Amino acid sequence: MADLRIKIGQLEFRNPVILASGTCGYGSELEDFINLSELGGIIVKGTTLEHREGNPYPRMSETASGMLNAVGLQNKGIDYFEKNIYPHLAEYKTHVIVNVNGNTIEDYVDLSQRINTLSAIPAIELNISCPNVKKGGMIFGTNPASAREVIYAVRRVYDKTLIVKLSPNVTDITEFARISQEEGAEAVSLVNTFLGMAVDVRTMRPKLSTITGGLSGPAIKPVALRMVWQVARAVSIPVIGLGGIMNAEDALEFIMAGATAVQVGTASFINPRAGTEIVGGIEKFLVEKEMDSVSNITGIINRI
Repeated sequence: MADLRIKIGQLEFRNPVILASGTCGYGSELEDFINLSELGGIIVKGTTLEHREGNPYPRMSETASGMLNAVGLQNKGIDYFEKNIYPHLAEYKTHVIVNVNGNTIEDYVDLSQRINTLSAIPAIELNISCPNVKKGGMIFGTNPASAREVIYAVRRVYDKTLIVKLSPNVTDITEFARISQEEGAEAVSLVNTFLGMAVDVRTMRPKLSTITGGLSGPAIKPVALRMVWQVARAVSIPVIGLGGIMNAEDALEFIMAGATAVQVGTASFINPRAGTEIVGGIEKFLVEKEMDSVSNITGIINRI
């Protein structure tokens, strides 16, 4: 058997496969299909301070080799999360990470402080890159000064593992990765969805209520892979790669391009077992190549 363990900061994961926020709910949605303890971790759906209804319907649309979503971070807020969701999450035998969102820097800070007190949550993913909300989100993720300010503020109050989720909707994603590292993040995750849209020619109306939404799935993989490769060469902190990973081969591409870990998202909608199958596929590949650790191939294309 190959050693699949990886580290992000001081946090050790049993393998490099993590379920992406917004695609696995709170984990319980997939319990009938997979053993969550076989994963490196799960990132639960985006959480905010207050209850949020999200955007009006329709807010999802299938596209060629992908999907558009404009859910808008629908959730019941941190109070509900602590009382009704957290007790079950605390029972999981894998790392549970919370995706943190806000409209203002104060929102991010207050929410991060609340989660910092939850002993079974060892890390947060600071989402400064959501394209589906009118406030916060991309405002922070596409402005270097704003990104630096919110990461700095959260780092001052959050003392566990901090992962910053980056937007691809920028000119130079490496600039935001460097800012994240400089302000004390232990890792960056990339990429979030690309801003896109679709039109229903029969009704002559946009397919999403918000007109634009986030594009995910296989369609974005080549661009996401390129960005992960660029960022892995630009920073020394771990990079978590995501964007169109559907199978073990896709995951291996991201790892070989420099990703320490990967996130599986849209694939889970098609195949709820995708995450654990990818874990098995990575191990099978390493055994066939007679490699004893996943670290042997991390960023291997940059060593040629």
